[in-house]
Amino acid sequence: MGHDHGHVDLRAGARHAGRLWWSFGLVTGFLVVQVVVGLAANSLALLSDAGHMATDALGLGMALAAITAANRAKQAQHRTFGLYRLEILAALANAVLLFGVAGYVLVEAARRLDDPPEVSSVPVLVVGVIGLAVNLVAFMLLRQGATESLNVRGAYFEVVADTLGSIGVIVAAGLMWVTGWGWVDPVIGAGIGLFILPRAWRLGRDAVRILVQAAPEGVDLPAVTAALTDIEGVADVHDLHVWTLTSEMEVLTAHLGITEGADSQAVLQQARTVLAERFHLSHATLQVETAGNHDCQEMTW
Repeated sequence: MGHDHGHVDLRAGARHAGRLWWSFGLVTGFLVVQVVVGLAANSLALLSDAGHMATDALGLGMALAAITAANRAKQAQHRTFGLYRLEILAALANAVLLFGVAGYVLVEAARRLDDPPEVSSVPVLVVGVIGLAVNLVAFMLLRQGATESLNVRGAYFEVVADTLGSIGVIVAAGLMWVTGWGWVDPVIGAGIGLFILPRAWRLGRDAVRILVQAAPEGVDLPAVTAALTDIEGVADVHDLHVWTLTSEMEVLTAHLGITEGADSQAVLQQARTVLAERFHLSHATLQVETAGNHDCQEMTW
């Protein structure tokens, strides 16, 4: 049995925990301002943006909780992979929350279009401008981590959507201030809700794909099999499985049938090199057995 023992001490999410904390503080503090002014001004656009900001805060909090729990539990003997999957569960919860916020905003917008309420546009405009600044800061803090961690990416997508939501609030408040059109507020609110939906779908899809242990989208399984088979001394490759444990942690297991007289250690070393360099699969567990001996195929599952 061969094992690739490469290990990264800090997973992608953990490396960006400091930036997550800063973003969490900014978003949570401003959320209170949005809710108070949104209720006082009776603005659906601002309240919808506040609802999305609340999911930002909750999502950031869950991301930080997942990272903290995963780091503390990774040494537990009965958790051989730690609690890295908490990061993915947090991302899925974010997606569900985003769907809920979008649904509420769309229903409320439809109700308000029949009878647009009076909205105080000036305070909404001021809060919208401040919200845009807060979201831009959070956007810059999370941008790098979003390319490495699904969990951070979930928080990043929410901040991106909320940035555009703040722009929508500014536009709505400006138009109401200049024209007095009350219908602008629910329309902009509905637009924010519609903008949230595709991002929630993409985030949820990616999280579910990992949870059902589907092969990573960027991994060509036939190409992996062919590359391993091409190694000198390998007669066949079977029982091949590739899945994602968490962000930046893709795992492979496979059985290599080798020819008589082949150097098993040399085969393992070459296989690890091929997997790491060509397919970026640095965590592999490979079982070497005599070609034609497929005892594993007798398993019923």
